[in-house]
Amino acid sequence: MEGSGSDQDAADQQNPARKRYHRHTAHQIQELEALFNKHQHPDEKQRLQLSRDLGLEPRQVKFWFQNRRTQMKAQGERADNNTLRAENERIRGENLAIREALKYVLCSNCGGPPTGETSFEEQQRLRLENARLKEELDRLSGIAAKYIGRPNQTPASSHQISVPSLDLGMVGYGAQNVGPSTDVISPSQSFGDFAMPTGFALEKNLMRELAINAMDELTNLAHTDEPLWIRNLNDNKDVLSLECYTKIFPRAMESKAYNVRKEVSRDSGLVILNGHSLADIFMDTNKWIEMFPTIVAKAKTIEVLIPGTPGTRNGSLQLMYAELHVLSHLVLPREIYFLRYCHLSADGIWAIVDVSVDNIIQNPQASLSRCRKLPSGLVIQDMPNGYSKVTWVEHVEPEDRAGVHRLYRQLVNSGMAFGAQRWLVTLQRNCERLASLMAANMSAREPSGAVSSLDERRFLMKLAQRMTSTFCANISASTAQRWSAASGSNDDGVRLTTRKNASSTGSILSAATSLWLPVSPQRVFEFFRDKRNRPQWDAVSGGNSTEEVVNIANGSHPGNCITLLRAYTAMHNNLFIIQESCTDSSGSLIVYAPVDINAIKTAMNSGGDPSIIPVLPAGISILPDGSDNRRMQASSSNSSSIGSPSNTGGGSLLTVVFEIHVGNSPSSNMETHATTVNHIVCNAVQQIKAALHCLDV
Repeated sequence: MEGSGSDQDAADQQNPARKRYHRHTAHQIQELEALFNKHQHPDEKQRLQLSRDLGLEPRQVKFWFQNRRTQMKAQGERADNNTLRAENERIRGENLAIREALKYVLCSNCGGPPTGETSFEEQQRLRLENARLKEELDRLSGIAAKYIGRPNQTPASSHQISVPSLDLGMVGYGAQNVGPSTDVISPSQSFGDFAMPTGFALEKNLMRELAINAMDELTNLAHTDEPLWIRNLNDNKDVLSLECYTKIFPRAMESKAYNVRKEVSRDSGLVILNGHSLADIFMDTNKWIEMFPTIVAKAKTIEVLIPGTPGTRNGSLQLMYAELHVLSHLVLPREIYFLRYCHLSADGIWAIVDVSVDNIIQNPQASLSRCRKLPSGLVIQDMPNGYSKVTWVEHVEPEDRAGVHRLYRQLVNSGMAFGAQRWLVTLQRNCERLASLMAANMSAREPSGAVSSLDERRFLMKLAQRMTSTFCANISASTAQRWSAASGSNDDGVRLTTRKNASSTGSILSAATSLWLPVSPQRVFEFFRDKRNRPQWDAVSGGNSTEEVVNIANGSHPGNCITLLRAYTAMHNNLFIIQESCTDSSGSLIVYAPVDINAIKTAMNSGGDPSIIPVLPAGISILPDGSDNRRMQASSSNSSSIGSPSNTGGGSLLTVVFEIHVGNSPSSNMETHATTVNHIVCNAVQQIKAALHCLDV
């Protein structure tokens, strides 16, 4: 033994680079455990402070926490294995007891032993049922292996696999009782071409486990920096290391389809709402659409699988459907079937994760662009001032089977069209709008006397919101909108569509065209904001001057506002136009519509609903062309306000939309109306090009 010790010492002296195992002291372990009980994922500042206090290297603290989390996970898995093993033994014992009891069973009719014979028809039925169940089990095993990592094997025993119930609830957070969205269809109903698959109830437990694993992946993606995320110094973006990602999440399946791309992005910033309010918005389909009308064209809650803790959205799990769009009729929306799971951790951090269930629910629809959403969503940390810090991760695999229109190809392929940056700046801008709507006093930017009360102000803001949401829904190339080229137009020219008028009889005829301009989006937006330029592009005012009667600020940027304009025309001296303009680093939008001022005053005085005021919105969508996506990076990081659009780099993608009410016109009049609206849009485009010195484009 002594010789062995000497040999070891000699070996250590000959190899000084050999690492010695370091044991932490009892005091160090105690302090590390104390912090681990509070924060399992301490940030860099906490780790540095702890390393100074304990006399350890920051890497030692970091590795200790990694090992401790691994140890806790292993302990949980061992406990689950023991529980399942005990359950297996119990079921096996019950099976043996039932077999033994069957030996002594008597026929209820004759009192004698059973014959043990089964009819031929019953044997055939049992064989078919057995084959169906085996096929279903193989399918579920394949899905489990893909998403959760279970072995793709058929178990030898024929007893039912017991899935332990998962307690997704936490202690109630907040006083307001928030129930599940009423916008739900039952499993037996259909949504579009979608229908619940056979055995859907059997897959609920699999969906539940899929959501929990997706939540773990999202929190890791949100909290981990290098080497998982690498900062690109050229555009200040976080880029996911796919090599590191596949090592950390080996169960993630790589798609083999040739037309599938990966889009992965992450961004963070401050939002002027707390976590409880944001969770309520995201778990209510109607509120989610209202918050993101420029991104979400259509959405539906198919089923609430778990309602969550009463009083909060914590623990809620929903199966949802959505169509995500770019504000142009030339780009097909992305169709997604996904789970949305909301969770409030013990340290008060909210997380909302989305993950696709395409391999569980099969619903091919050739008219739309299918998209697989890997664990994506947002992590929300409340701040002392009522704000919250949001970290957004977006990880998708779109199938561009039909390809993207050449005008928008660079924007979509760059990740700017559906990336985390666009989601976050849109959330920031619309949260500012919501805060402005709920404000208890007027903004200093608003002229005094224009709006006499807060109720009138809120009325106009809600009317403008409905107008903008209607415009965004109507511009989409979703399943509800079928656009066809106008007579005499080429593929890039004006396109037309009709829809029923929801508020009165007749139909609405819409005309839209998209074009590229070698001018920055901010310069284009400022052109439309300047009231001196309005006669050059606005057909509603008939090329006449307008007077601003009301200006309501609904954001920190001066361009985010709602205005009520009076147009002086030869035929109408009392023509009023309501307009909403909004802008952020992902793009800009100007929507306007003529309104009946007398109807607005009557509704205001009677406390009426803004939805009774008919609006026929027209507008212009302004998007970056994707050639310079650095402007989006100034959007949100470490800022409480939305990013200001940049004047530098890249051109603009414009979509001009105009609508008219055609009534119950015969087909001959419809052709006349189509010619009229086509002329209006083409004339507006030529005027815009001339004003911006782009006639050669």
